[in-house]
Amino acid sequence: MNYIRLDLFDILAAGLLVLANGALSLALGLGIARKMLLGAVRMVVQLLLVGMVLTWLFSTMSPWLTFGLALIMVLFAGREILARQERRLKGWWGYGLGTGCMLLAAGVVTVFGLTTQLRPDPWYDPRYAIPLLGMVLGNTMTGIALGMNTLSSLVKLRRPAIEARLALGDDRRLAMAPVVRQALSTALTPVINTMAATGVVSLPGMMTGQILGGVEPVEAVKYQILVLFLIAGGTGLGAVAAVLGGARRLTDGRHRIRLDRLA
Repeated sequence: MNYIRLDLFDILAAGLLVLANGALSLALGLGIARKMLLGAVRMVVQLLLVGMVLTWLFSTMSPWLTFGLALIMVLFAGREILARQERRLKGWWGYGLGTGCMLLAAGVVTVFGLTTQLRPDPWYDPRYAIPLLGMVLGNTMTGIALGMNTLSSLVKLRRPAIEARLALGDDRRLAMAPVVRQALSTALTPVINTMAATGVVSLPGMMTGQILGGVEPVEAVKYQILVLFLIAGGTGLGAVAAVLGGARRLTDGRHRIRLDRLA
């Protein structure tokens, strides 16, 4: 397979675009130049480290090392979910609910894709498992974070309306239903927009990378469709589990709103 190799000069030349954005930030007084520079440096360092780790991991073919790296990815993603919430659940629920739902959803979808569609030998081959998990995990993380943040914000905002429904005889499931629906709609909107725009408005990074790497466009499209379906499944499963779990946590068995459980 023929592909174009990039050298250091190529990367530095592309990095000039980030510096140009930083210069625009300074000129317009946006105050994000430092954040942009630090973000770019952090990205480069992280990707270089990941590249070295994956090169070593691909040569070992150890299921325990593959599962260990996958677990580390999930734990870091759980921290990102927690950081993106304005009103988080108190105690271990704040971290545990989002992380647990993400582990369940991304794990189930990734194993499903590896064992039924991709079918590498062995099925846990890190060359397939880690990149696939990374794509599913990133989108599932975003969906869960949006869903949980929307849920907690709306429960606080609409507390009088929810309590009015409870006073009229609705149980907590019915009283919370409008809030849950809106939270799930918010959580799933990004992946819906991605699927609707892919191909006409944008070419996804994975598909573009395969084409630049020499893969036939039709084959690259097949892989991209598969990945988007898996991402949609993981995001939906994770968001539903997290939002329903959060809604149950913010109420109790006596059908009361429990905002004291929010930090």
